[in-house]
Amino acid sequence: MVVLAATLAMSRAFVVRRSPAGRFQRRSSDLVRVFSATAEAATEEAAPKPAKRVRTSRVLSGVQPTGSLHLGNYLGAIRQWVEFQDSPPTEDDDGNPIKTENFFCVVDLHAITMPHDPKELAESTKASAALYLAAGIDPAKSKVFVQSHVSAHSELAWLLNCVTPMNWLERMIQFKDKAKKQGESVGVGLFTYPVLMAADILLYQADRVPVGEDQRQHLELARDLVRRFTDLFCKGNPYKKRCKAAGIPSRPVFVEPNALIVKEGARVMSLSDGSSKMSKSDPNDASRINVLDPPKVIRDKVKRCKTDSFKGIEWDNPDRPEAKNLLNIYLAVQPERTKDDILEEVGGMTWGEFKPVLAEAIVKHLEPIQKRYKEVREDDDYLDNVLREGATAANEVASRTLYATRVAMGFATTPEEKQQ
Repeated sequence: MVVLAATLAMSRAFVVRRSPAGRFQRRSSDLVRVFSATAEAATEEAAPKPAKRVRTSRVLSGVQPTGSLHLGNYLGAIRQWVEFQDSPPTEDDDGNPIKTENFFCVVDLHAITMPHDPKELAESTKASAALYLAAGIDPAKSKVFVQSHVSAHSELAWLLNCVTPMNWLERMIQFKDKAKKQGESVGVGLFTYPVLMAADILLYQADRVPVGEDQRQHLELARDLVRRFTDLFCKGNPYKKRCKAAGIPSRPVFVEPNALIVKEGARVMSLSDGSSKMSKSDPNDASRINVLDPPKVIRDKVKRCKTDSFKGIEWDNPDRPEAKNLLNIYLAVQPERTKDDILEEVGGMTWGEFKPVLAEAIVKHLEPIQKRYKEVREDDDYLDNVLREGATAANEVASRTLYATRVAMGFATTPEEKQQ
C-alpha cells in the first residue's frame, strides 16, 4: 500500500499541466496511463520471487551380510557411499536445489538365495550394519536399515516376478556362474534374485544406484522392468481413473534408475588370483582381507598373497594382474596420494620389500574403522535404534510406492493404505 500510494502521488504531480488560458488542468488519460505503467513497475519490484522448487534425488545401495565384509566391499562400495553422503548440495539445470536422500541397507533377503547358516544370519546382519556406521555412514545424513525389516521389498519382488519374462532372467550371467557351483541344489531364489534387486531399487524411486560393472546387467533389468510395467499398467484413461479414485497422481509408478559406476581402481581382486574379484563366497579365507582381520592376520595374508616373477612393480601391464591389484589396494588405502607418487615410491621395489609396506598401509587404514566398530557393537541399544529409525523412514517411502503399484495393477486396496 505504501509503494502504491507513493507511486500514485508521483504520477499525479507528473501529469499536472498548464492550460493555454493560464489555468492548470489534469489530463485524466495521462494520469491513468502513467499510473498504470509505474504501478506495474512497482509491483514487479515489490513482488517476491517464486520460491525455488526443491527436487529430491535418492541413492540406494546395500551389501549382503553373508560372511565378513572384506576390503573389496569396503573400498568398492561402503567408502564410496560415505563420499555420496558427504557430497555438497547440487542444483538442476534451472538452478533449483536438489536434496539427496541416501538409503543404505543390509540385504539379508539376498543372503538366503545361497545356502546359509541360520545361526549366523542375525549376527552377520548386525555386524554388517555396525561396519556401515564404523566406516563413516552417518545416521543423521543417511538411513541405514535391514532389508527384511521393510516388508514391501518382498511384496514388490513378487509383483514384479509376475510380469518378468523368464528369458530375461535366463540371460543373467551371475545366475549361470553361481548355479554351476551349486549344481542341482540351486534354488529358485537365486534365479529370481535380480527381480528382488530391482524391487529394492524401484521401491525408493532411486534415480542413482552405485554399482560395479558386474552388477550393471542387473540394473539394466530394473530399467527394462520400469518400461514394461509402465506399458502394461500405467497408460490410458482406466489407469487415470484408478489413480483418481485412489487419490494419487497418474504419473508412471517407477523412476528409471541410472548407474553410478564405482571409481576406477575401487574394484579389489582376490589375493590368490588377480583376475578374479575378491569374494566372501571364496572358501579360501586367505584370498581376501576382511575389514575386521587383526593386524597379524592382515600381515600374514599379504605376505602369502600371489605375485609374479617379473622385475619391479608396474600398474598397467595386462600380463601382471596381481601387480595391478596390489598397487590398486595400496593407492585405495591412501586416497590422498596419486599413481605417479605411488610408483615413484615402490616401482623399483621387489615383492619382498613391497609386501610389508602394503600390509602396514592396510593396517593403518583399517585401525580406526575397527576401533569404531567395537564401540558400536558394545552399544546394542544405539545400533538397534539406528536400524529402527532407518526402517521407519524406509517404510514411509516404500509403502507409498507399493500402494501405487497395487493401484496400477488393479488390486483392491484398503482404507489404511490410502491414508498413508
